[in-house]
Amino acid sequence: MLKSLVAAAAYLAGVSALSADSRLGASLLSKSRLLEDADGYDYSYVANFSIKFQGCHHVSQWNNDADGDDNIRIQTKRLVRFRLCPSGSCTNDKTSGCSSGYGDYIVDMDTFLDAYLQDKQETEEYNCQNAQENICGCGNDNVDYEDACLANCYKDNGMDYCIENDDDNAAAQVDAADYAQCAQANFGGRRRLDEDVAYYIGAYCANQGGEVRLGLFLDDTCSEESDTSYYTLTGADLPYSDKSLVSDSCISCKEPENNQNGNDDQDADQVKEMCENLYTYSGKCETYMSINYINEAACSYIEGIKIIRDDGVIRTSATRKSKGAAVAIGLFATTAILLGSYVYYLRTKLGRAKINLSSE
Repeated sequence: MLKSLVAAAAYLAGVSALSADSRLGASLLSKSRLLEDADGYDYSYVANFSIKFQGCHHVSQWNNDADGDDNIRIQTKRLVRFRLCPSGSCTNDKTSGCSSGYGDYIVDMDTFLDAYLQDKQETEEYNCQNAQENICGCGNDNVDYEDACLANCYKDNGMDYCIENDDDNAAAQVDAADYAQCAQANFGGRRRLDEDVAYYIGAYCANQGGEVRLGLFLDDTCSEESDTSYYTLTGADLPYSDKSLVSDSCISCKEPENNQNGNDDQDADQVKEMCENLYTYSGKCETYMSINYINEAACSYIEGIKIIRDDGVIRTSATRKSKGAAVAIGLFATTAILLGSYVYYLRTKLGRAKINLSSE
């Protein structure tokens, strides 16, 4: 239970301010397994679940780091909701991922993207190596033949990411992992007309919170969007500016066999490092999970996220249906209809009286 309390304390201390490279985050991460051993609970069950991205949300909050007139006072913090679904029932086709046995979680976007992008890179490297050794069968003394064979094999298996990019401009391309957290834009040495203006690249919520995209901003918190496009500045498109950086597919939390992940291959458990990190740092609502010790510390907060308005401010009071108000509205509507009918009756009767007088 100690681990859950520490994770909840970290969340309550400010989930939007907790990042993977923060002092608190590093401390929690370094002690996570010690906490497991200390409390005696087994969290290896997470290996039987898959992460399903649910959406992201913007929250406006005061910028404590603002130290000048030019700094953003009200900054945008971004949160990601994800779900742990039983791997056997997790589906890519439904946004919810699953309908039973799941847990809902919320974490700041920086932490989510750090873990997600690292896992994506490690998974792709593992898939490429596994295909080369066990699927493609391209071993040959002829290097050119082997390269061509591997390239065709990767394409046939939907692994184009395994093909090295020999483009001369590859060095100038944007690596999304460099901007998992808001950072000053590196334009690859390209000259710009406005060299004195500092631009920043960071992730933000798009498509009504259904996608995470990269955007160009004017401040180091990535709160003020730039009117000048990345294409105008560089002549190239910003990656993931028109599609989601995060997949909506189910991502298994179980380490693959013969895991080559140097950061996590000494574990006694079979849980991916990504899932360990996100589970540790996230606010939790595990009401529907079939586990021994559920954590519901963040259920109210996660429910409250649903009432965020377009201005990014969380409302403390949601609009709820009121039986008294409904009854009053019904009575008012009924009275109005009756009065309207009576007025119509009087007007009709008066009209008939005038006609009779005229005829006489």
